[in-house]
Amino acid sequence: MNYKVGIIGYGVMGRIRHQAIDEIKKGEVIAISEPNAEKEVKGIPNISHEEIIKHADIDVIIVCTPNFLNKDLTIRALNAGKHVFCEKPPAFTGADILEIQKAETASGKKLMYGFNHRHHDSVMNIKRLIDSGEYGKVLWLRGRYGKSVTSDYFNQWRAKKELAGGGILMDQGIHMLDLFLYLSGDFDVVKAEVSNLYWHMDVEDNAFVILKESATGKVASLHSTMSQWRHLFSLEIFLEKGYMVLNGLITSSMSYGEETLSIAKNRSTAPAATWKDEVVTKYVDNNSWRYEMDHFFDSIDTDTAITIGNSDDAYKLMRIIDKVYEQKEF
Repeated sequence: MNYKVGIIGYGVMGRIRHQAIDEIKKGEVIAISEPNAEKEVKGIPNISHEEIIKHADIDVIIVCTPNFLNKDLTIRALNAGKHVFCEKPPAFTGADILEIQKAETASGKKLMYGFNHRHHDSVMNIKRLIDSGEYGKVLWLRGRYGKSVTSDYFNQWRAKKELAGGGILMDQGIHMLDLFLYLSGDFDVVKAEVSNLYWHMDVEDNAFVILKESATGKVASLHSTMSQWRHLFSLEIFLEKGYMVLNGLITSSMSYGEETLSIAKNRSTAPAATWKDEVVTKYVDNNSWRYEMDHFFDSIDTDTAITIGNSDDAYKLMRIIDKVYEQKEF
């Protein structure tokens, strides 16, 4: 079935989602809603948010708006009987997700969140290997995700807590936390140091987060920062029988460098370590946007559950973020 789609928010992400929908040929964008665009964009009418939600012909709504609008638009779209795909963050708190889930259950429609990093080929390979049990249980994870921002950041909505919900943790770190959960399961202990030592905004510019699963002792650490001065993505996963290290991430600007996955099984005799048997794979194509839209539309088409990026995933993630921000001291 070729679903009729409306996109609310037609900035960078809205256009990326539109392109992916066109590429997979499972939906047709018939309307957009973008206050900063012309009344018609490439022959597609630009109408109000409300008109998108109430549009009788629209089956699917894609939400690509500033963070503070995500919860309200998602609930309104579900209440209007539309399937919804919403960019991260899903909301500001775990309590917000519970409200959204009530609307989701009542609607009977599909709801998926845009945690795009799950759909990178490298991450999909890591997930497959972990789930296979070939490398044993996950012992610990370490993630670093950082960038440098320019002085005009102060004028953007992301710099305002009431519009963004938080700073670099809500912007970038949320992706890494989501990968921790996706690849290794939940955590019940959260410790954090959150600061704004350099940019002095009302949102954080650095977040150091330690997570622990009490039952197994598994630990994960995250550093999310906007004072990195160069873009960096690094995810390290060490297991009982080996390790997987992902450095770099394919983006349109390639500012995070090449997406390179290194995998090895335990083979060194202490104290001498060797990496000669390490298998290194470089990924050159970013298929994630298509994979993500495919999963969403296939779920609608076959009436099966969203398994990658559903509202339960969102709730677990936002409960961790709740606990981080409860410890904020600045």
